[in-house]
Amino acid sequence: MKIFTAEQIRSWDQFTISHEPVSSIQLMERASMAAAHWISEHCKNHKKLAVFCGNGNNGGDGLAMARILYLKGFDVDVFVGDSRKKLSENGSVNLKRLRDLSGISVKKIDVNEHYHFDDKTIIIDALFGTGLSRPLEGEYKMLVEQLNTQKNIKISIDIPAGLSIDYIFDNNPSVLKADYTLTFQCWKRSFLHPETGKYTGKVEVLNIDLSKDYTDQTETGYTVIDDLLIESIFIPRQEFSHKGSYGKAVIIGGSYGKIGAAVLATQSALKTGAGLTFTLAPECGYEILQTSCPEAMFIEGGKQFITNFEAEKDFTFGIGPGLGTHPDTEKSLLSFLKNYTSPLILDADALNIISKTPGNLKLIPKKSIITPHPKEFERLFGSTENSFKRLEVAREKAKMYGIYIVLKDHHTQIITPKGNVFYNITGNAGLAKGGSGDILTGILTSLLAQGYSEEETCILGVWLHGKSADLASERHSKESMLPTDVIGEFGSVFEELNRKVARSL
Repeated sequence: MKIFTAEQIRSWDQFTISHEPVSSIQLMERASMAAAHWISEHCKNHKKLAVFCGNGNNGGDGLAMARILYLKGFDVDVFVGDSRKKLSENGSVNLKRLRDLSGISVKKIDVNEHYHFDDKTIIIDALFGTGLSRPLEGEYKMLVEQLNTQKNIKISIDIPAGLSIDYIFDNNPSVLKADYTLTFQCWKRSFLHPETGKYTGKVEVLNIDLSKDYTDQTETGYTVIDDLLIESIFIPRQEFSHKGSYGKAVIIGGSYGKIGAAVLATQSALKTGAGLTFTLAPECGYEILQTSCPEAMFIEGGKQFITNFEAEKDFTFGIGPGLGTHPDTEKSLLSFLKNYTSPLILDADALNIISKTPGNLKLIPKKSIITPHPKEFERLFGSTENSFKRLEVAREKAKMYGIYIVLKDHHTQIITPKGNVFYNITGNAGLAKGGSGDILTGILTSLLAQGYSEEETCILGVWLHGKSADLASERHSKESMLPTDVIGEFGSVFEELNRKVARSL
């Protein structure tokens, strides 16, 4: 699913209006119907609504929704915006339609009233749409701050009041903190970053049939990974194949006291389909690895830590889990990278070693995949003011070094050497535990070994990691799930993928 800017979304609306054809007011009715239907289906225990409408087209959506939901049996109070400013043309039409009905209270917004609603009332935010270009101020700022103190469920239409969809406002702006955001047609970038996404609550993307032709012909550097993309990438296992068909994955990691990281990465590589899996680890991890991962072969790379990086032509390497940063390990890794030219996966301590000297970044083979969390990214490339700027730095560095960057976050971002960005929306806070990144390294190493391209490896691997975590959290809870529980759900995800792909043939 492509992500568009505010300007592109306006053009998308206009393109749909001129090519379908459909009028602007009909398109607003379509959006309002979609949002009203979602509310009527999901809010059966709440029959009272307080709908706050701004003066623009988002307010028009709110006015139309209020009418539709009133006719569906909801008790609706409507609060409209600044009387000194004219409503949009479509907003005026919907206000007239609303006033033609008896039984709906329409009042001017007045922050001096200090709004309070009973706990059965849902607050609907239809104050501002995707075109907001500056922080809230004056009456609307006071209103949003007042509504944020209410414990009622809050639903924002298209985007929470106070957010921009394209960037982050400075100086801690006032933003409505929604429990749900009903957005139209596509994700917005600000929903996917920690500083701004915290305001959206659960995001529901509602299809309002905007033009597919516009989507197909409009370029954007930002994409959300969705099921259609995954199904286009996934390759079912062929019946007449053998272990040689699926590559040789080699996990290089582990040091005294950190063998568990190598175990998790190895188990992960095994469970995601590599034909042959090896673990290159220090001798102190031999018994642990052979006992916990009997299907994998052991290569000794040192005694207490790794001092020998052994390479064969057809190996695919995932380096870093539990590696440690001993000077001898550092020397050996950098020497290995100077002489190795094939793409590989670098994570954790491998990245920490590389970050010690800026020049080391040039040693990373072209088209390799690095998987830093925000702190590791900072060590590699420097600090940034926020995650939007961090992503721009990542795009610049991915182009500069010709590498793929998997920037781990709540919504992990995959940045390609061309500067394209793929946001992942699977996964949950249960992954905020040591070992989760080691699992991802194992997945990526396995998929790359099996012949997926580097871009496909990143997209499918990150999605699979998150999807399995979602199943693990359902079974064990976010608090109690372990990285091994995530590995245990790989099979369920692959079963579902195989069923979907088989149906589409």
